Amino acid sequence: MQDICQRIERAYQLFFKHHKKGVRPPGFKKVRKYKSFTLKQAGYKFLGGNRVKIGSKVYQYWNSREIEGKVKTLTIKRTTLGELFMVVVVDNIIDPEVKSETSRIAGFDFGLKMFLTVSDDTKIASPLFFKQSLTAIKKASRQHSQKKKGSANRERARKNLVRRHEDVVNRRYDWFWKLAADLTDRFDVLCFETLNLKGMQRLWGRKISDLAFAEFLQILEWVAQKKNKQVVFIDPWYPSSKTCSNCGHILKELDLSIRQWRCPSCQSVNGRDENAARNIRTVGASTVKLGNVRQALPAIAV
Repeated sequence: MQDICQRIERAYQLFFKHHKKGVRPPGFKKVRKYKSFTLKQAGYKFLGGNRVKIGSKVYQYWNSREIEGKVKTLTIKRTTLGELFMVVVVDNIIDPEVKSETSRIAGFDFGLKMFLTVSDDTKIASPLFFKQSLTAIKKASRQHSQKKKGSANRERARKNLVRRHEDVVNRRYDWFWKLAADLTDRFDVLCFETLNLKGMQRLWGRKISDLAFAEFLQILEWVAQKKNKQVVFIDPWYPSSKTCSNCGHILKELDLSIRQWRCPSCQSVNGRDENAARNIRTVGASTVKLGNVRQALPAIAV
């Protein structure tokens, strides 16, 4: 009841805040649409042998890691496939401090062809998992739409479609976690340009969703925090692509189709992404020297 009351309170607070924008008051959800519930002080008890008692029933679960500390809340989540997951929040856990000092600062430029271009001229291509699975997803979606509504065949087709989408999400997240771990092992300060992802999605649509820059940055910031590394975001209006990384000359205009340009001042040839990554590194490094990086820089716009 505690968590239900808090959910209702949050829903009404959001309604009171945004009701002038046409937001409707919260309503009741159907049982099949309700995806989770949370138990706080009571209603559950952990038994031996990976068993938990919820209410009057005992359930067996697979433990992904040992539960350490005092359990604060237990949340049961149901996926669109009907699978149940148990999320436990604990208190009084001190993580061991991880130190991996490389004294290296790197700048990173996001791109459509290359997921990341690093200031040391290395490039990381995106696998584009959704694009790889697009044919299978279209086939599964077509099979689902052809089945009679309410039939068992339609439910099987729906689950098959959901599995296709979940496979894309799982592969993408696995790649994100491994990439974040690799970058934080190599660098101590990682500098990024603040992106207007909504504007980019209006221009390039599905490809921006497939690249999932925002999800990667969330994972990277979490991994960096665990390893005592810094993720820095520079000013979104800084002309990283139009500024020559050798002499600092700024072009008046630079079309998106131009991937290389010659500086009229020093005559150096700059690759668009490589040049932007070097400039992002320079600006990010200068900001780190000023002190409080997290408060001095704007948050990423998503």
